[in-house]
Amino acid sequence: MAGLGDLVKKAFYLGVGVAASAAQSANEKLAELRVQAQKLADEMVAKGEITTEEAKRLVDEMVNRAQQQQPINSTDRDQPRGEPRPIEISSDEDLPVKAEGQNVNNLQEQVMQLQEELRRLKQE
Repeated sequence: MAGLGDLVKKAFYLGVGVAASAAQSANEKLAELRVQAQKLADEMVAKGEITTEEAKRLVDEMVNRAQQQQPINSTDRDQPRGEPRPIEISSDEDLPVKAEGQNVNNLQEQVMQLQEELRRLKQE
């Protein structure tokens, strides 16, 4: 049973790591977007196409839109946008002994899915 507890802990820590990595990646992308949007707005102001106030609103609007957009995964379709996915944590006592092998397989599958999601996020 101690091995299963360690596996659950490792899976949890992997999930936390993936979430932290995704958050960092998203923040970097938003910073890049803000810089690019600001350059575009500055060029438009220099050409006299828009005012500085309009440029500020344009940059803010572009960043807000980017923050609101989220890729739709098959697991996220039933979750409201902007809401975090619930995480269910169970203790070793909650798991039936005969289902231990099945739980290990489920955890391995979840770890593989998280690794794939991390790879996908790194590519973006």
